[in-house]
Amino acid sequence: MRVAMVSKALVVGAYQRKAEELAQMGAELTVFVPPHWRDRRGSQPLEHSHTAGYTLRVIPLRFNGNFHLHYYPTLPAELRALRPAVLHMDEEPYNLATWLALRAAARLGIRATFFTWQNLNRRYPPPFAALERAVYRLTPLAIAGSRTAAEVLAQKGFGGEVAVIPQFGVDPTFFQRQETPAANTADPAPLRIGFAGGLLREKGVDLLLRACAGLTGPWQLLLAGEGEERVALAGLARDLGIDAQVEWLGRIAGDAMPPFYHALDVLALPSRSLPNWKEQFGRVLIEAMACEVPVVGSDSGEIPHVVGEGGLIFPEDDIAALQTALQTLADDGPLRRRLGAGGRRRVLAHYTMRHIAEQTLAVYTRLAGWEDGSARP
Repeated sequence: MRVAMVSKALVVGAYQRKAEELAQMGAELTVFVPPHWRDRRGSQPLEHSHTAGYTLRVIPLRFNGNFHLHYYPTLPAELRALRPAVLHMDEEPYNLATWLALRAAARLGIRATFFTWQNLNRRYPPPFAALERAVYRLTPLAIAGSRTAAEVLAQKGFGGEVAVIPQFGVDPTFFQRQETPAANTADPAPLRIGFAGGLLREKGVDLLLRACAGLTGPWQLLLAGEGEERVALAGLARDLGIDAQVEWLGRIAGDAMPPFYHALDVLALPSRSLPNWKEQFGRVLIEAMACEVPVVGSDSGEIPHVVGEGGLIFPEDDIAALQTALQTLADDGPLRRRLGAGGRRRVLAHYTMRHIAEQTLAVYTRLAGWEDGSARP
């Protein structure tokens, strides 16, 4: 089956493993990506990390960085030349890029689907609400990244079938525990706390800094990522008197993340919900869990459902509760090991890239076999 996927997310090399898995399962896959994607965390250039078995094709992107208005001007011509059975538009239904792509696919008789993480029932101003409704009419089958996103689709009037599949999983052979030699010192080793993601208000890094400032015993905080809050957060660390214990690592390429997790005793994701956002998944959680690193996450959005037995959950925006969770793990090595093992089991059961690819290929097969005229299942 010939499949075209359009995905700005696949500029990240580690995510390309999903495409390799789909190709290994028999999909004749072409992935269209932009040369880079720009957002509030900075610019992510295209990485060529996992490109075996499928075609990775770079095409122009207009309005790069504008989430709602970006689009691929040459995509209709690419689809005419390729003539895939299925188009997977790895993008939200209310975006211009999705509407243009699904409309072009419909003109060519290509079955198409879209992906959504949207877990808030938000109403959009013109023209985006109209684009969203039009996209709903153009496919009988959508992919939602979480159960909450599937519920939002139903609330907003999508009458087709919804497959609940996270956008990406992890490669458990790439993300796995690595034993490190014990330090030859009588002094207690500092608790190594990590955060990876955008240095943005919604990610709650300010909460993490304040919680760490109240910990007893030695600790170190490793921050991987960039974003518009970087300067303010550095100032907060100085004001709290903890800047010597905080290491700013900047953006780390996806394929270089395992050594980051191997250096940690715990990963924290203290996301806070905003009126227009709540945590949609938290991919760094499953990466850390695959490496048997226990996680501490807030109860924002999907975090508790992802973490399960792999870590501790605290009420979002509650600095004292976050500090207590971190202190508990600092004081209880056996608990850290139990949670780490539980997280690895959870990833193997639900979040491997292979598992995600199998479910995604089943969607393609079902969509390609849809009978003409059956706009809804």
